[in-house]
Amino acid sequence: MTRDDDHGKSGYRLMTVVAAAAGAFAARKLLAVGWKIASGKEPPANPEHPAVTWPEAISWAVLSGAVVAVARLIAQKKVATSWHRSSGALPPGLKEEMPI
Repeated sequence: MTRDDDHGKSGYRLMTVVAAAAGAFAARKLLAVGWKIASGKEPPANPEHPAVTWPEAISWAVLSGAVVAVARLIAQKKVATSWHRSSGALPPGLKEEMPI
C-alpha cells in the first residue's frame, strides 16, 4: 500500500466519521422536535429514570436508535457516492461486488 493510499483511506474515514456525526446530531434534533409535537412533552433526557414510563422509554429507545442509524447510513452513503463520483474508484474498504 502506498503512502497516497494511506492518506486516501484516512481521508475517507475522517469524512465518513464527520458526516455520520453530523447526521446523527441533526437526526437527534429533528427527533426531539417530532417527539415534542407528537407527545406534547419533552423527550426523556434519561429513559432509565424511574419517572419515565416503560412505554415512553421503549418508544424513545426504538425511535431514536432507528432514526439515528438511518441518518448515519444516509450520510455515509453520500460520502461514498461523492468519493466514487470524484475519484472514479470505490472508497477504501468497499468491494466491487455487491453483497447478497
